[in-house]
Amino acid sequence: MLRALALRDFVIVESLDLELATGFTALTGETGAGKSILVDALGLVLGSRADPGVIRPGADRADLTAEFDVSGLEPARRWLAANDLEEGEGDACLVRRTIDRAGRSRGFVNGRPATASQLRELGECLVDIHGQHEHQWLAQRDYQRRLLDAFGASEADAEAVAQLHGDWRRAVQAREARERAEASSVREREFLGGEVRDLEALGFTHESWAGETAEHRRLAHAQELILHCRSALEAVDEAEPSATALLAAASARLAQAAEVDPGLAQAQRDLEGAAAHAAEAAHQLRRYLQDVEPDPARLDVLDRRLRAVHDAARRLRVEPAGLPEALAERRVRLEEIGGDQSIEVLREREAAAGAACTKAARALSAKRREAARRLGEGGTGRLQGLAMEGGRLDVHLEPLAEPAACGLETVEFRVAAHTGQPAGPVGKVASGGELSRLALALQVLMGGAPESRPSCSTRWMRGSAGGSRRS
Repeated sequence: MLRALALRDFVIVESLDLELATGFTALTGETGAGKSILVDALGLVLGSRADPGVIRPGADRADLTAEFDVSGLEPARRWLAANDLEEGEGDACLVRRTIDRAGRSRGFVNGRPATASQLRELGECLVDIHGQHEHQWLAQRDYQRRLLDAFGASEADAEAVAQLHGDWRRAVQAREARERAEASSVREREFLGGEVRDLEALGFTHESWAGETAEHRRLAHAQELILHCRSALEAVDEAEPSATALLAAASARLAQAAEVDPGLAQAQRDLEGAAAHAAEAAHQLRRYLQDVEPDPARLDVLDRRLRAVHDAARRLRVEPAGLPEALAERRVRLEEIGGDQSIEVLREREAAAGAACTKAARALSAKRREAARRLGEGGTGRLQGLAMEGGRLDVHLEPLAEPAACGLETVEFRVAAHTGQPAGPVGKVASGGELSRLALALQVLMGGAPESRPSCSTRWMRGSAGGSRRS
């Protein structure tokens, strides 16, 4: 819960220290008295976008501080511990934010620096700010459906239905495209299908092409490579005298001379290193000559492989490196005109996708019916304590002719403000004040009853009549 809120040079407030007791607190006053300033200040402390326009005229910066009791807020305590921002063993959490004229903002949690994103993450664990215009969302059918799914813990089911519906629609479109193309694109489809199959069979990749061309080049010049390597090996290590022997002898003579004149030591070391490098080169040449040998059969395979790649590239009027892109383009076009699968296969796929979508949507509908009953009963009960005695909330499910991305039904909230009044769509029959009460009732209901949730966070409510409430 919120214990205290301190403001310095914020909007029209020069200095304010507000201390709150446990339980329910209501702040009331005429329009313009400054109630919303407190809510805005709390939102700013907890990571809302900083604007130098909130600094009081004549002041250099605004300084806002909020103190919370997190003893019953386990999510907040875990977040503080995970971010190394907890305050010892205490139950207090002190959040501070400053904003200067240059627009620079600094945040602190328990005296330690924190980023604006960290303040927002912490704020989600501490408060729930409900603005005076947010009740207008209740008039939107999509929002009502999402609210019902959230209440019934069926959001994942709704997402799965939307995904399956998308799969089904894509299957329908593929079948329809194939039917449209049946008469006019048979030859094109057959031609593209043949090109796609040929390119897939070719199995061209940039990586394999580089390796194959390098191997072909080696095998095509195998005799020439062997001749050059043998000549180099003879000169380095097998001739009389060889380069290795001459370098070793020169190094030995300089080693004797360096004993007389140390200035020759570096030259001796260079010759010794050259002799060692020559010996290593001779070793590598011998190993290469053991591995390399003419392979006419392999060369023939590579000749045919390279010829096939060049033929395909020439036929498609691209460079060999452009074959993967050409294959991708033809796959896309083939899909656009219905693919190369038979119409029967496409119809079977469409039927299977439709059945899967319908099955998931029916399961979602069952959950929605139960959630609609509980939400209607719970909302009706909450309205009785909000100056709407006899008021009633009905959650109406209207069946659709066929499955849609939202499921098998649309959701509509209907409300009756008084006993005997027929329930009608909230956007048509509820006044602004009644919508605000309904929004508050649903918000409390969605979060669980306060008396059964001692760890619930601070909740701020801006009423349409101007009063701001905290519970």
